[in-house]
Amino acid sequence: MTKITRKTKETDITVELSLYGSGKSNIKTGIGFFDHMLEAFSKHSSIDLNLTCKGDTHIDFHHSVEDVGIVLGQALKEAIYPIQNVERYANAVVVMDEAAVECSLDLSNRAFLVYDVCLDGKVGEFDAELAEEFFRAVVVNAGLTVHLIPQRGKNRHHILEATFKSFAVALRRALVKNDSLGIPSTKGVL
Repeated sequence: MTKITRKTKETDITVELSLYGSGKSNIKTGIGFFDHMLEAFSKHSSIDLNLTCKGDTHIDFHHSVEDVGIVLGQALKEAIYPIQNVERYANAVVVMDEAAVECSLDLSNRAFLVYDVCLDGKVGEFDAELAEEFFRAVVVNAGLTVHLIPQRGKNRHHILEATFKSFAVALRRALVKNDSLGIPSTKGVL
């Protein structure tokens, strides 16, 4: 179990995760749709995730969403690296009714995000644009290379849920154990 806490004037966050779990979660951010997305991430990545965030949601959700991404990314980095005996690369396309989103992922220990899921508006009270802030914070702090590319879709809820789930499935696949790979790089280190 990896545990990270972070307290600022804007947020107080604790993340506990087990990389090779069964997808159990206990999420409390005070942001209903975001909790739903994090629960979906936990379920489909098979990562056990306990996450609490007390944030300045009376202002808006930006600080909470971005800071959760920071802390989740730090916990993932601590749990994943040094990397050895895993597939390293993976991709997944997840469909939600009319929506389909692809995630291609590399456990590279180098942060790079391609986020082409351009959405305006809200899902419930959640600003759709905050999803990009979340993924950027996760990727930068976890040392992942992630490409999130929508293939089709109209419904914001479906598109965002497919985005979180495709990330989860790709991460789960990249973390599949493969003892024959050793350190999965010709450099000998990641």
